[in-house]
Amino acid sequence: MKTVLLYLESLLKKEDCIIVATSGGPDSMCLLHLLCELKDKLSLKLIIAHVNHKLRIESDEEALFVKEIAKKNNLIYEYMEIKEYNDDNLENDARIKRYQFFTNLVKKYQARILMTAHHGDDLIETILMRLVRGSTLKGYSGFKKELNYDNYMIVRPLITKTKQEIQNFMEENHLKYFVDQSNFNHKYTRNRYRMQILPFLKKENANVHYKFLKFSEELISANNYIEQVLTSLIKTVEDENGLKITELKKIDPFLLKKLIELKLSEIYVDDLFLINDKHTNFIIGLIKSNKSNNKVDLPNNYQAIKSYNYFKIVKINKEQDYEYILEDKVVLPNHMVIKKVKGKEGKSNNILRLNSKEITLPLIVRTRKNGDRMSVKNLGGSKKIKDIFIDEKIPLDKRGQIPVVTDSKNTVLWIPGVKKSKFDGENSQIYDIILSYEEE
Repeated sequence: MKTVLLYLESLLKKEDCIIVATSGGPDSMCLLHLLCELKDKLSLKLIIAHVNHKLRIESDEEALFVKEIAKKNNLIYEYMEIKEYNDDNLENDARIKRYQFFTNLVKKYQARILMTAHHGDDLIETILMRLVRGSTLKGYSGFKKELNYDNYMIVRPLITKTKQEIQNFMEENHLKYFVDQSNFNHKYTRNRYRMQILPFLKKENANVHYKFLKFSEELISANNYIEQVLTSLIKTVEDENGLKITELKKIDPFLLKKLIELKLSEIYVDDLFLINDKHTNFIIGLIKSNKSNNKVDLPNNYQAIKSYNYFKIVKINKEQDYEYILEDKVVLPNHMVIKKVKGKEGKSNNILRLNSKEITLPLIVRTRKNGDRMSVKNLGGSKKIKDIFIDEKIPLDKRGQIPVVTDSKNTVLWIPGVKKSKFDGENSQIYDIILSYEEE
């Protein structure tokens, strides 16, 4: 571990504050031991961060063990207990909660570094899993030894060491640690790679972890260069409405794929494992499609949307449907208001005049439903609202924000700001209800 100590000494500054992710296993206890060797020499402030996943009988015992180690070494101990999991992918949900806890501690203590005990075997497993599953160039690289954020960095000092080297060090120094028995359960994908594939690779080359580290660093360098090229390219194909389809179709297929991957990586950041080639290929098909409007669903409630000559990736609100009874006014989620007024001149689509004898009160303001039709003013027939949006070239991602006004029999009277129905009265006609659509 001398090389790790030398690396830490070159990295750390006097009086550095470090958050140390500490599970109680051999890897994190090894890292903590090395940091404690430098603690007095560099006047380090070490914050021990332990997460109790409450998934095993030993979890509480491990938490107490880590707490005692922190007390023995005069270190600050921070504890979080995960009481429930909300994601079908338990490992993903646990990871998100764990890193949120670490990030909060970084802010609380104004730490410069968050350290985790990921080692060379972890890197091999991550790369292999992503190669089999499919990922982006950045995803295939696994994880970095050092990762810089705005105000702090994540550091993985043990990335050059194998699991066996760490365990040997712990045994030679008679250091206590806990073994997570779930690491030997074949139901977990990572465990199968660890127990079935890694032994074969190490038999072929005992230093295979260095080969994978070099592979990772090569991919990271290549990806950094490509991202520099893409940063310049994006300036020519993007404006406030999104990426221009006509310009995207001119780009070399490789760069187009990398541009999409870059956009996805900006959105998913640490959740990049959720994205694979399938999503990228769907998006490329979307861009090249002859359809003017189309969309592709992406993980975590995102959508890739093609709307006429523009492409963008947007967050969708699964709970955006609404239905209100209109009395005097309704304030809408898009920060617009539909309200009754006493008088208003003009013929724009932001004003509607109704005769209450021709409709059935009360009036309803709601989101569009499949199959909605409206008898458009001066058209002489009805038309699907979907087709009205297409005719008016309303962008796909804006359509869900546009309200629909109906009477209590579900007759569509108005698409505010877009079109009025045959029930809209002229200034010279009889009407007793005037509605206005305006900013809140």
